[in-house]
Amino acid sequence: MKFLRLIVLLLVLPAYSQQGGMWIPSLLKGMNETEMKNLGMKMSASDIYDVNKSSLKDAVPQFNGGCTSEVISPKGLLLTNHHCGFGEIQSHSTVEHDYLTDGFWAMSLEEELPNPDLEVTFIVKIEDVTAKILDGVAAISSETDKQKKIQENMASLTKSSPKEAWQENRIRTFYEGNQYILFVVESYKDVRLVGAPPSSIGKFGSDTDNWVWPRHTGDFSLFRIYADKNNRPAAYSKDNVPYTPKHFLPVSIKGVEENDFTLVFGYPGRTTEYLPSVAVEQIVNELNPAKIEIRDKALKVADGFMRKDKAIKIQYASKYASIANYWKKWIGETQGLKKSNAIEAKKKFEKDFLEKVNKAGKQAEYGNLFTDFEKNYAEIAPYALSRDYFTEVVLRNTEMLTIGYRLYQLEQVYNLRGEQSFKDRKEATIKGLEETYKDFNASVDEKVFEQLIELYATKVPKQFLPASMKNSDYKKLTDKIYDQSKLTTYKGLKELLSGDTKSVLAKINADKGYQFVKAMADVYQKEVGPKYEEINLRIAALQRTYMKGILELSPKEARIFPDANSTLRVTYGKVKGYSPSDAVTYNHTTYLDGVMEKYIPGDYEFDVPAKLIDLYNKKDYGQYGKNGKMPVCFIGTNHTTGGNSGSPAIDAKGNLIGLNFDRVWEGTMSDIYYDPAICRNIMVDMRYVLFIIDKFAGAKHLINEMKVVGGKK
Repeated sequence: MKFLRLIVLLLVLPAYSQQGGMWIPSLLKGMNETEMKNLGMKMSASDIYDVNKSSLKDAVPQFNGGCTSEVISPKGLLLTNHHCGFGEIQSHSTVEHDYLTDGFWAMSLEEELPNPDLEVTFIVKIEDVTAKILDGVAAISSETDKQKKIQENMASLTKSSPKEAWQENRIRTFYEGNQYILFVVESYKDVRLVGAPPSSIGKFGSDTDNWVWPRHTGDFSLFRIYADKNNRPAAYSKDNVPYTPKHFLPVSIKGVEENDFTLVFGYPGRTTEYLPSVAVEQIVNELNPAKIEIRDKALKVADGFMRKDKAIKIQYASKYASIANYWKKWIGETQGLKKSNAIEAKKKFEKDFLEKVNKAGKQAEYGNLFTDFEKNYAEIAPYALSRDYFTEVVLRNTEMLTIGYRLYQLEQVYNLRGEQSFKDRKEATIKGLEETYKDFNASVDEKVFEQLIELYATKVPKQFLPASMKNSDYKKLTDKIYDQSKLTTYKGLKELLSGDTKSVLAKINADKGYQFVKAMADVYQKEVGPKYEEINLRIAALQRTYMKGILELSPKEARIFPDANSTLRVTYGKVKGYSPSDAVTYNHTTYLDGVMEKYIPGDYEFDVPAKLIDLYNKKDYGQYGKNGKMPVCFIGTNHTTGGNSGSPAIDAKGNLIGLNFDRVWEGTMSDIYYDPAICRNIMVDMRYVLFIIDKFAGAKHLINEMKVVGGKK
């Protein structure tokens, strides 16, 4: 009898200790709480999210709209990734004071550096408002009119829902429009740089090691939130004081072991876990390869200049990292989707879904979904490809074209809204582009332009090419534009935009660079964009119906989590190694020994600071080492994506044990298909973070500010 009970228990347990998924923190009670406790969690769901008392959510703000951060002291000390704070570190860097190379540590509050436009946003309250948003929508037949009604309801409820004067209401869409949730938030706009290790620590391994395990990167930086005398958000002022948080995370130096519980809290950006198989096929076979090729060419040009010129290296450091990040991610994603047979897995899911449809007698509602998906994805294919080329070449990787497109938008403002709107936008454009030109190098951009324009002209469907790009000598075309266009300098831009409206429009339309951008943009806006949006609207409606069917026809215990949309989520799992391929097995933790094994003196990716080498040789790790070794990073099964950068990795009792910063290359397809066998998130061990702050930087005052708990395992 005991043996039979054990068999039953073994069969049942896996269903209650799943991993993967990005869960809304206000909805954890029930299945999720049970799963987390079976994985080893000692907290309750209300310890994670509570509106009436302090909880973990109050220590985890979004960092500058794109990353996550966590409060780690009662004085508003904020921890995030080095790559999340990279732009701020770069903006304070010069050739004379190169904080990217040398690091930065404020030894007092007075030395902390302000950052204009940087903000962190806390979640105050989460409320389901689906019924109010969908009120009156079902009776509308047109998809365009449905979306218009939804937007009207969202705008009305955003305005009317109660909040404090310094707070903001935000409504976000979940389950492809089957659920709507209101977030009450408050944003702090005085956030100062406190500390950052040199890039040889914070970016160790750089692009070679990006998305790779084993990893040895101390990817962290420190900021501090400041508030007014009432502890409320305020613009930068010397009179502001360090923020007093509702909750801050104790920092554990106990360390991690295989199968320890891990909870990652943060703001994952975007996932598409419920795409049909035909969409994934298009991504794998057409869209990802095109984007990878574009960025590959742009990166090779920039790298060649950066290796020869330190000033260019500083100028392009942040841009290069940003471009390289998703270039490498798309490569790994494509390989992972193929390796895990994601397309076949989705086809099997679709077959099972149709069986449930037939069994439930729902053929009229869901029976034609996949036929309609096939038709619409076939129709959108050339438009989707052209859209990606335009986005990557014009808007992201060729700065002269990006600047020119800003002027194109300016001209459209005049055509649509008149002269006063044009004048207002013109001044904002001049001011906004000043920072862009600070990190602009015409020589680099010219070579990027030459490479990418040829690619655009030969790979975009010919019906979507402007006449100026057909049968051109791309070298001569590039030379002519960069020799004659005023868009290559900030001074030239200001000359183009000086004078009355009529003369400005005449000058920009006579500029060779602008003429080229305008020709590309006109074709895109007329031939590509509208048709893409039309078909994509139909696909979105199908996806919403598909999602409704999945929710409706799945069993009650099914784990159907909403796709990421930059809202606060919980993902839980375990510390765990993995085997990415035959005869290859990776342990869950890396050590400082690995840094020294990768060390290449003078190499910008793998150089190591002399002081770190000295600490390593002396084994001077203080209380942070373990058995004579210094842990650096560890991996877990948490389901993360972009936006989770800087997310706290929290142990079973609510202590901070790590800082999420990446995923393994083999598992980057988790945005589309999560496979627990190979999907792993990568975290900096907090013992390494504290070791760098304390022993390397000598910033003991920051350690003293934290609540450090635990002891050596």
